[in-house]
Amino acid sequence: MRQVTLLFCSLAMAAGLIPAGCGDKYEFNLDQRLGICGTGWAEAAKAAGLDYIEANVSSFLMPEKSDEEFAANKEYAATAVPPLYSANGFFPGEIKIVGPEADIERAVKYSQTAIRRAAEIGIKILVLGSSGSRSIPEGFDRAEAEEQFTGFLKRIAPAAEKYGVKVAIEPLQTSETNFINTVKEGAEIARKTGSDNICVIADIFHMMRMSESPDDIVEAADKLVHCHVAELAKRTAPGVDGDDFTPYLLALKKIKYTGRMSFECSWQDIDTQLPKAMETMREQINSIK
Repeated sequence: MRQVTLLFCSLAMAAGLIPAGCGDKYEFNLDQRLGICGTGWAEAAKAAGLDYIEANVSSFLMPEKSDEEFAANKEYAATAVPPLYSANGFFPGEIKIVGPEADIERAVKYSQTAIRRAAEIGIKILVLGSSGSRSIPEGFDRAEAEEQFTGFLKRIAPAAEKYGVKVAIEPLQTSETNFINTVKEGAEIARKTGSDNICVIADIFHMMRMSESPDDIVEAADKLVHCHVAELAKRTAPGVDGDDFTPYLLALKKIKYTGRMSFECSWQDIDTQLPKAMETMREQINSIK
């Protein structure tokens, strides 16, 4: 009987009828996979018991600096507590990847170095937001911009696959960029690359600003690898205004999400607000288990 069951599971998973892990009990333990954006908050993160730190690609991985200049950051990462897991702030605004000033060759070289260094120090996810780099200039053809962006991602996908690093598109609200504003759009672009290592993140703050449905998380399940969170009104930490994130958490639970979630917030008093943020998110996560 067990062999028959396993055969059924294998066939059903191959057909896409059920998720991987047929018959296995899934535990939604996102409450144990919370981190914070910014190596400058490492001490507060350590004191609060966070799981990981999300660094900055441009300033920490230093993709246009030499390996010798990067050595000090590499040494820091080797003993960092909490450990580094992800990085955002992919491009400085001067590096354009869409529009008439796009410098794709520079962007590809920069990205390949960032991906290699991420792998060297154990970073698994590189978040590609970079509104200043990807916004479409006024009068520039949108279809051409999408072709440029997708083509760029296809160029860096082999490095991401070689080093086992995920490059995740971050959808941003329209006040920050006019290109890729929803998780649904980000997932569609990621799929067009044909690479398992080009993915998307769900930033719940941006989703709420865009009035984006939690159902878009479900539709993006095949490409979703990471999350950010902050409150709606002023991008404050969870627990400041009392925002309810459970509709989005329920969507993550529905897709059996096993990634992590970073606090990307404004902090007025991190020593008190960070423990409160952790308590708030754990309470909301546990309320839907």
